[in-house]
This record gives sequence, structure tokens and C-alpha cells, in this order.
Amino acid sequence: MSLYQLQKLIYHVNRDPSHRERFRQEPAAFVQGYELSEEEKRAVLNVDVRKLYTLGVHSLLLRPFTLTHKVSNEDYAKALAGLE
Repeated sequence: MSLYQLQKLIYHVNRDPSHRERFRQEPAAFVQGYELSEEEKRAVLNVDVRKLYTLGVHSLLLRPFTLTHKVSNEDYAKALAGLE
């Protein structure tokens, strides 16, 4: 697992408009720029809130990332609680 790289990717998508646009345009190519496991890549590409959380992504990074992907507050809370 490469939590630092995973959180770095999410931070870049959250904070840098050019990274965010690259992620939107070519997500599979974008994630290749980070040293991630296959599990981490799948979680990012699928915006799998529960998996990202269980992999250790801090909620202060995770929530803005999910907002960018239009995850509702209700769905976010359910995912964190493991109720999805």
C-alpha cells in the first residue's frame, strides 16, 4: 500500500485545477503518474468512498474529492459507516 501517494493524488485533484481537469479527461492515465497498488487505483477510479477510507485516506482529503465527484452527504455518510 502507498498511502502517501494515494493521498498526494487526491490532494492534487482537490487543490490544483490543472490536475483536476487531467483527472477528469483521462483518469486511467492520470493515476499512472502515482505509485499506487491496483486496489488503490480501482478505488480512486471508481470513487469508492468506503475503500478509500479503509485504505487510510484522511477525511479532510476524502470529502472534497467526493464533492468534486458529486457524492451526496447522505451517500458519503453511508459509505463511511459501511452501509452502502
